Amino acid sequence: MDIIWRDSADNGVYEEARVGRVFNHRRPSRFPQAVVKARSEEEIVQAVKLAAERKCRVAVRSGGHSWAAWSVRDDSILIDLGNYKNMEVDADNQVARVTPSMTGRELNSFLIKEHGMMFPGGHCPDVGLGGFLLQGGMGWNCRNWGWACERVLGLDVVTADGNLIHCNATQNPDLYWAARGAGPGFPGVVTKFHLSLIPYPEKGFRSSGYMYPISMYGKAFDWVLSITASFDNDTEIAVVGQYPEGEDEMHLFILFVVMKNTPEEAEAALRPAQETRPDGAAKEWFCVEDSLEGQYKNQESANPEKHRYCAENAYIKNDADVPSVLEEAFTTLPHKKAFSLWYPMNPCSRRKLPDMALSMQSDHYFALYTVWETESDDDRCKAWVKNVMKKVERHSVGAYLGDSDFQVRRTKFWADDNARRLMDIRRKWDPNGRICGYLDQGDQSGTQGLTNAHEWKL
Repeated sequence: MDIIWRDSADNGVYEEARVGRVFNHRRPSRFPQAVVKARSEEEIVQAVKLAAERKCRVAVRSGGHSWAAWSVRDDSILIDLGNYKNMEVDADNQVARVTPSMTGRELNSFLIKEHGMMFPGGHCPDVGLGGFLLQGGMGWNCRNWGWACERVLGLDVVTADGNLIHCNATQNPDLYWAARGAGPGFPGVVTKFHLSLIPYPEKGFRSSGYMYPISMYGKAFDWVLSITASFDNDTEIAVVGQYPEGEDEMHLFILFVVMKNTPEEAEAALRPAQETRPDGAAKEWFCVEDSLEGQYKNQESANPEKHRYCAENAYIKNDADVPSVLEEAFTTLPHKKAFSLWYPMNPCSRRKLPDMALSMQSDHYFALYTVWETESDDDRCKAWVKNVMKKVERHSVGAYLGDSDFQVRRTKFWADDNARRLMDIRRKWDPNGRICGYLDQGDQSGTQGLTNAHEWKL
């Protein structure tokens, strides 16, 4: 077992182990006692038992993409799963068994090439499946195909006392319930996910895009809102406020990505947008051949490595005037690499969810991804996010765990009954708070977890 101890390792080696795989270069000032680079389930069990012997907590890192760096905790044993990568595919039953540090791109690259299947993982290609699935998984075409965690058939878990168990609808069902939406508060270390796969629509993977000058913000946003609820069920829709590469003027970019079996079906699905779009686009394309790998490359460009990030989000009330509520967020970006996102969730948001921890959603998901390069810009960029969210959050019903930082702002992440049940399950399976859980201000939440209440201030 590869262990890097803070008090004995070379400082450079320790720092690389502590934050080298943290995507956000706005590094935290928190210091684990040790980092265990686990390569197997057996080493994960050993690491949990080591933490118990030393009477310290356990933190877990799968992909390192948490904006708030939840894996980096004071006086913990950090189990880094970056070297623990494994997948098995049962093609006949369309099931994959995957370790948490496998990324969506790694999994789908293999599935598409070898089996003509895919899994609706994270949009950003290097997001690890572990954190993504535990917080719910707002993956490809979530508004129609549903949450990625709904495709978790079961999972293997090392409990807080170091036992390896399996969880599904009949075995340890309370942990299975919690795993689909608990986020970083899940009271165990997942070693493997058992996932239901879907066919990959290679021949009918197409996209249309419309880039409008920001002066047309209201007209363009009203248009996409008017067509979204009844749009084709295999089409993902996103609205992005951004600076196009090499340009000094902001634009509103509206993207339709369709996943059909044939090019003809794809064109028929995308045509209603083409025929109703407002005039005045600075750039547009209709039904061009695309691919999941092509979309990964676009996401990779929008989320560059070795940059500083501040993310925030909210589910906007269904009856809100969405363009008005989000206008400042979409038209006043503080940096050319920053962007704002609106992602429609209807019809997924209008159906009854399975019985699982995940329970917070609305028709309108909004997120800010403020991206910059130098520490000297920290205060300005964070202040912009804070100012925008002070106004937006008053029109929200809650937020998504994945784009949140509990140290900065608390809000609702679950329905009230689900939140109470989740915190009870956490205390049942981890009564001593061995697993670090939710990183709130001062890292004080412990076994109590999050309060799941609107704070209405920042």
